[in-house]
Amino acid sequence: MARVLLIEDDDAIRVSLGKSLTAAGHVVSAVAAGADGVAAVARERPEVLLLDLGLPDLDGRDVLAMVRSVSDVPVIVATARDDDASVVRLLDAGADDYVIKPFSAAQMDARIRAVLRRLGKDQQGESTVEVGGLRIDPRSREVTVDGSPVELTRKEFDLLLALSRRPGAVVTKRELLAEVWGLPWGGGDRTVDVHLSWLRRKLGETAAEPRFLHSVRGVGIKLAADG
Repeated sequence: MARVLLIEDDDAIRVSLGKSLTAAGHVVSAVAAGADGVAAVARERPEVLLLDLGLPDLDGRDVLAMVRSVSDVPVIVATARDDDASVVRLLDAGADDYVIKPFSAAQMDARIRAVLRRLGKDQQGESTVEVGGLRIDPRSREVTVDGSPVELTRKEFDLLLALSRRPGAVVTKRELLAEVWGLPWGGGDRTVDVHLSWLRRKLGETAAEPRFLHSVRGVGIKLAADG
């Protein structure tokens, strides 16, 4: 189903999880150190990266930052911490999903499939959306404003795409957390706000002077042409 890179220093987990994911249909490669993992991301261009935070050579969060500097590969983080603040920090740092230790191979396989669904396997049949001078093509994942291309990160595009699926309608931050980040709970408003701020900057607008992304206080965000 996907080319998966596993960065895990525990030999038993690395071998067992690799075998289970291979049996589930994935093509799996695995390394034990963070530096080797970053090099493998650049070399192999995996479709999904599974990252354990407890690595012998580098802190897993540093590995995540290094990966994000060279690739937009979807990253699923394995962490022992399940409090909201820790999870939100990981998502803000660039993780796409997370699993709490201990986890089963079946749970990880489900997370991989969910991330792939969110990132575009279900976007191939979607039509281009145009809102004012903004054009969003889900199939090519390209965005233009007044005919000029706009370079977005994967999460910025996913956020814009989620809003474009309901043009003119107010979408709550909780709905955006569930659809874009896979988090069906509150407490992550800062994650949405930060990405909205980045997205607005790239679209040439501000919260005070919106052109496409309009905040409705206490409710959410809507995508609509100004005026």
